[in-house]
Amino acid sequence: MNNHTRGGNDDIAAVEKRLGISRRSFLQFCAAMAASMGLPAGADAAIANAVASKKRPSVIWLHFQECTGCTESMLRAEHPTLEKLILDVISLDYHETLFAAAGHQVEAARKAAMKANKGQYLLVVEGAIPTKDNGIYCKIGGQTALDMLKECAADAAAVIAIGSCASWGGMPSTGPNPTGASSVAEVLGKPVATIPGCPPNPYNFLSTVVHFLTFGKLPELDAKGRPKFAYSRLVHDNCERRAHFDAGRFAMEFGDEGHRKGYCLYKLGCKGPETFANCPSILFGDVGNASWPVGTGHPCIGCTEQGVGFTKPIHALANLKTNPPNGYPHIVEEQGKGASIAAVAVVAAVGGAAVGAAGAMAKNLGKCKTECPGKAVEKPAAETERTTS
Repeated sequence: MNNHTRGGNDDIAAVEKRLGISRRSFLQFCAAMAASMGLPAGADAAIANAVASKKRPSVIWLHFQECTGCTESMLRAEHPTLEKLILDVISLDYHETLFAAAGHQVEAARKAAMKANKGQYLLVVEGAIPTKDNGIYCKIGGQTALDMLKECAADAAAVIAIGSCASWGGMPSTGPNPTGASSVAEVLGKPVATIPGCPPNPYNFLSTVVHFLTFGKLPELDAKGRPKFAYSRLVHDNCERRAHFDAGRFAMEFGDEGHRKGYCLYKLGCKGPETFANCPSILFGDVGNASWPVGTGHPCIGCTEQGVGFTKPIHALANLKTNPPNGYPHIVEEQGKGASIAAVAVVAAVGGAAVGAAGAMAKNLGKCKTECPGKAVEKPAAETERTTS
């Protein structure tokens, strides 16, 4: 065994002892981080080495217009012992919620950490920043949130906005927005890494920090500053109810037969078809299967998307960014009762009238109360006319 390998094993053994978790659990965690970020083979070893041996980056965590739900969500994750691991991965030098001290002592600790780690610390911002009337609607230690953010961001190695409030304004920015609540990027006038959600999944934040710790840079971000590994696909794409949407099976009201059977919640206002997030893939709270809103029977409210969450009425239909394939069958496909969707699509393609296929596909979004053979099915008016003509 060479010295490098021996040193790596010693570091991992030290982490194992310090955190009270097994080597296996720690390595599985590192592998999961690498997989969730889409990193190449071998990245898990680099992550394990970085977490075990590198100096923990200093983190200044600011709280502004928010409910502290982002912090609460992070502290309640349990795989593996996230509250221990995140505090071991980073050196949390300022956090108003978690500090035992208060008042002048806390502000002195913040300034000392910023001075000692100038140009190297991570700045994490939770909550929107009120900008109206020079920011007088949120003050900490006599300093406005507006001024504190600019001061702390000036010498930060990277800035991460956690939660929808910090990422794009969130609930505080919803009209009429009397305080002029704004996002971190708007106030600083430059792009920052954003982890939207209300609250966001703590593992998206942790993965972003671990990437920075391992590679010295933030993961690849999209145009809105969101890590692509977490926000590159629609909720709708990975939803366990997607097959019901494609086949035209919808819950029409809470508690009806379709709702009890796990049908698609689109007709109840689910915003999954226009919301980018990985909620159905990694779930919430480490409590097992279906531990996310749609899994428990409630429509997605689009909390990660500006202009959707806290803006669109909760039961308003989502704007479809993807549609079911033309060839999918009806809920009940009756033989000899008119053309199938696939047939209409072919005719439309041949005739150059794509609207024909689109119209047939749209029928799949019509109201249907059951798929059970032998029971009455309520058909859209257009289909009734087609089958009786």
